Amino acid sequence: LKVGGSVQITASHNPAVYNGLKISRKGALPVGENSGLRDLEDMVYNGTVTITKSPGKVVDKPVKDAYLDFLRAYVPDLTELDLSIDLSHGMANLLAKDLLGEHHHYLYDHFDGTFPAHEPNPLEEENCKDIKAAVLENKSDVGVIFDGDADRVMFIDEKGRFIQPDYITAVIGEYFLAKKKGNVLQDIRTSRSTTEYLEKLGGRVTTWKVGHSYAKTKMKEIDAIFGGELAGHYYFKDFNNCDSGMLAALIVLQVVAKLHAQGKTFSSLIDTIVTYANSGETNFKLQQKDEAMAALYQKYAVEQTPLAVLDFDGYRIEFADWWFNVRKSNTEPYLRLVAEARTEALLAEKVGEISRIIKSFS
Repeated sequence: LKVGGSVQITASHNPAVYNGLKISRKGALPVGENSGLRDLEDMVYNGTVTITKSPGKVVDKPVKDAYLDFLRAYVPDLTELDLSIDLSHGMANLLAKDLLGEHHHYLYDHFDGTFPAHEPNPLEEENCKDIKAAVLENKSDVGVIFDGDADRVMFIDEKGRFIQPDYITAVIGEYFLAKKKGNVLQDIRTSRSTTEYLEKLGGRVTTWKVGHSYAKTKMKEIDAIFGGELAGHYYFKDFNNCDSGMLAALIVLQVVAKLHAQGKTFSSLIDTIVTYANSGETNFKLQQKDEAMAALYQKYAVEQTPLAVLDFDGYRIEFADWWFNVRKSNTEPYLRLVAEARTEALLAEKVGEISRIIKSFS
């Protein structure tokens, strides 16, 4: 459209009463807390409003067909695949059947902003029960589930297992690295399994802060070919460094179709990627978040000798056989913990140890 900015009305995976504005400036760069949003807030509350003498005009510009044309270049041959797809009563309904066809096993395939079936947040296991059951009942090769505004997507393998989204970063990263070696962006919570898998393929992996405004800006800064987050956001150089749940889904379906043609399953690829025991993200609701983080830093970064300490989004403290990240939520009153270790036993030991420290501040 060659415009100087954009505004999207969305509540993401939340009910409509939480609708807000997602703002971008020229070049599709996000306007976030540290990149213009505070300036806008100051202008709204303290600026002087001057009514123009020559008002502009509103022009309707349909973009759906152009977006579909862009996405169709990524649609694989799906004739041999059995797919179960949960559209979560959300915006994926606008595109899914145009791209994938009508004949798959669709769940909640009409718009309903009250989201009667389940909260449109596939990161919560409770919301994936129906798609898991559908995959097993239909003997599908893969299950796909979108969030409410379809900027995120997550996957279920043919065994009915939810695939942790940072492992999908490895799947999509491999797709792009096979075409051209380059930089890949991951967030600070990402599994070592993913990092090591991508590095073996020739990827140069950069770790950065959690959040779309940080990711999109860093993607452009390092000229990344692709980026992924634990929350299920996937960012593409070929899509102006922006995230698209539908584009991510199409690329994963390409991978699954190729595996199927080789007589392989989606789960076999995931099992190749995953080489560490991972806790997933655990939330602790407490008031003394800063004090808890300081105590963890003292114990693990000061009193011990870690291999590395990343401190740009909470702390990620790395040891030879395990690591953890603890960070404050940007949007909720939680302290979030992710940990990973070479063995389940070591993981259980460290998660228990860290959890006790955190809970002592509740």
